[in-house]
Amino acid sequence: MLDTDKRLVFRDILEGNKCEFPASVYDSISARIGNELGFKIGMFVGSIGSAVVLVAPDYIVLTLTEFAQQARRICHGNELPILVDADHGYGNALSVKRTVEELENAGVSALTIEDTLLPIQHGSHEVQLISVEEGIGKMKAALSGRTDPTLVVAGRTSAFQVSGPEDAIFRAKSYEEIGIDAMFFAGLSTRKQLETVRNSISIPIMLGSLSPELEDQKYLGSMGVRVALQGHLPYMASVRAVHDTLKALKAGAKPSELLKSSQYSDLIKKVTRTSDYDNWISEFLDS
Repeated sequence: MLDTDKRLVFRDILEGNKCEFPASVYDSISARIGNELGFKIGMFVGSIGSAVVLVAPDYIVLTLTEFAQQARRICHGNELPILVDADHGYGNALSVKRTVEELENAGVSALTIEDTLLPIQHGSHEVQLISVEEGIGKMKAALSGRTDPTLVVAGRTSAFQVSGPEDAIFRAKSYEEIGIDAMFFAGLSTRKQLETVRNSISIPIMLGSLSPELEDQKYLGSMGVRVALQGHLPYMASVRAVHDTLKALKAGAKPSELLKSSQYSDLIKKVTRTSDYDNWISEFLDS
């Protein structure tokens, strides 16, 4: 599937009336599994990118080049439209424009640019936001960096948890006015907050990890939420599985006691497209 076709699928979701829970993905196989299981979209975020690429925490030490390279690997050979969290755009507004250019080229279907002050500033360990004016400049730069009009550019703010509902709404309305396609809210945790947002903006809403109060998918859809992340359980589960398996082997467990390869060989063949490669061998190498 062409990148534009995947982006059109993502836009259809934004223009629909249902909320989609994306598959949280971090590499090509996790994206392929998400697609095989019927997820309509996937999401790759900076915090997980920092972990899988650098084995580092989410302290904004991952570079744009490293993030875009991993995003390219995820998008390549996968039909799952991918939304990426592009953090603050890796710098000022000029860097944001470059970020959009690189991620579009990597094949992503949608991206978010946030108005958090990043990286952490000297002498402060609390989350801070840039000014609305700088945020508007970044959103304008993001839209300018887009060459494929089907690419979704979303604004993102953590204002609900940093500066309060009034500022969150003000920022969202300001970004909507300059033409962003959707608004991603991190830290929005109550129905009252969501209803306030729904009454204030007309563009589609995206949400970060859901509080128990916001786990009703039908309710989210009725409130204009089109994408809502359920956290990053696949990555966490994979780390735990690798850790526990290696720990058991180091302690003396026999491989046959831990895992029967036959239980997983069919799944691995499926996600690595073994049958396709076998057909290509027959077509190109055996004739």
